Amino acid sequence: MAIRHYESFDLLNQLQREVNRLFEGNTPQHPQTEGELATSDWAPAVDIKEEADRFVIYADVPGVESKDIEVTLDNGTLTLKGHRQSSKNQEQRGYKRVERVSGSFLRRFALPNTVDAAKVSARSQNGVLELVIPKSQQAQSRKITVEG
Repeated sequence: MAIRHYESFDLLNQLQREVNRLFEGNTPQHPQTEGELATSDWAPAVDIKEEADRFVIYADVPGVESKDIEVTLDNGTLTLKGHRQSSKNQEQRGYKRVERVSGSFLRRFALPNTVDAAKVSARSQNGVLELVIPKSQQAQSRKITVEG
């Protein structure tokens, strides 16, 4: 069983992130460049996992249909772009709080040159976009036996 050290500032840092998120309003949650800030209304949260033979990106896109998502890979840059329709009434009559952001989103990721761009795949299920980015065979590590 691994021993995990208690970090007293972890909770404080998490609280600070949540407070910052509340005050961000309709600005992108994770703006990466000024251009993205100007062209998108929000940015989906992502998790990126590296495995021995691939990278996997999970993006939270609740309420976005797969037909409204565009994924492109160009010169080592993976781009996620799409649009979430607003379900709220234009007059917002009776609303006490509106936190769900609608409109266009954009996220970009620089990929290492070790990925196999021809085999990248994407699927959307239950509000989560999953992108599988395989590594090329040459880039995968292999174990070398040490003789002695």
